[in-house]
Amino acid sequence: MSATVTSHLRPVTVPGPTTRRPPAIPLVEALRRSADALGHPGYIQDALAVDLASASDEQMFGPQSTARADLPEPGPWATQIAQAIVEVMSGLRPAAQVVRWTTPQVYAVVARRGALAARRRATGGRARAQRAIVRSVHVCEPADGVAECSVVVSEGARVRAMAVRLSGQDGRWRVEALQIG
Repeated sequence: MSATVTSHLRPVTVPGPTTRRPPAIPLVEALRRSADALGHPGYIQDALAVDLASASDEQMFGPQSTARADLPEPGPWATQIAQAIVEVMSGLRPAAQVVRWTTPQVYAVVARRGALAARRRATGGRARAQRAIVRSVHVCEPADGVAECSVVVSEGARVRAMAVRLSGQDGRWRVEALQIG
């Protein structure tokens, strides 16, 4: 005995791809016809006329100086960056932490001195590094966007002087020159 099952579902037919396609209209021809219909010539893109001969690469792509009005107060900022630089130079902090805030020349000196101090400490030259503390900062602003700071740093019983020249570049202070006595 076999049961007959009737289904209410009908077969589905999927039409194949159409063989007739409308002819393609070239884009240039379409633009020309629309421009003629509007009564003005079609748009033609040309090269942008920029005179790059008058500007050097540093003026266009290098660090841009920033006016004093657009910069934070130099006193607290100089205190923090001086503390960071002294810690890098004594080998207590990685040099990469000050790369953004120094020029390449200053960074090279600070990083080299920090590497020497870390190596000296690793070989047993100094058993324990003293943490230097910034005691005072005096700021003089000789020009717009320039701050010259004298910093007093103490490291244990030793007291040192540090001179830092900050210049406003790209919206932030940057250490341009550094001298430690």
